[in-house]
Amino acid sequence: MELKEIKKKTQTELHKMLAESRDKLRELKFKDANKQLKDVRSIRKLKAMIAQTLTVLNQQRSKDEKQPNDNNKVANK
Repeated sequence: MELKEIKKKTQTELHKMLAESRDKLRELKFKDANKQLKDVRSIRKLKAMIAQTLTVLNQQRSKDEKQPNDNNKVANK
């Protein structure tokens, strides 16, 4: 999944996708430990997707926190 697609999702969708990705990563790590995983690079790709998802979530959270403060400044004037 590309970063553009991740940015379009809502926070609830991102949290759900993050939980699923972490479960999948855990499964891949177990398979790798048991030498059952052929595409070891998939672990790296999944970690990158998790990092991108967390980055977008943090950006959305910081943007949401800034908006009420801006509205309060306007209302106080």
